[in-house]
Amino acid sequence: MVPTKERQLVAQWRDLLSSYNEIASALDRHLQERHGIGRSEFETLDRLVDSGAEKSRMLDLAADMYLSQSALSRTVDRLERAGLVQRVMCPEDRRGVFVKPTPTGRELHAEASATHRQVLASHLA
Repeated sequence: MVPTKERQLVAQWRDLLSSYNEIASALDRHLQERHGIGRSEFETLDRLVDSGAEKSRMLDLAADMYLSQSALSRTVDRLERAGLVQRVMCPEDRRGVFVKPTPTGRELHAEASATHRQVLASHLA
């Protein structure tokens, strides 16, 4: 028989997962319907814009996100094809790549931020 304390921990973990999945699904649905981007694309734009820097190194962006390096690279590919970000090679290190939001990306981010915050408020308030 599993001790009560351990059962409570597992129940707490499952509740957390359920909440996360519910919010993540709502974010994906609303961001896609209203702005044509998914949660990962929004999160990438959000971190780029919120950094306050003109551009961010892909390596630094990956360290701050929940995406693997390859998943982030695919996300940036989608954003770049949509004209929302631009990749820039690092002049000092040819292996280094920077990403910066385009004016169109900043505009979409501003619009999508309101949707993002509304969904969070409706689930977390």
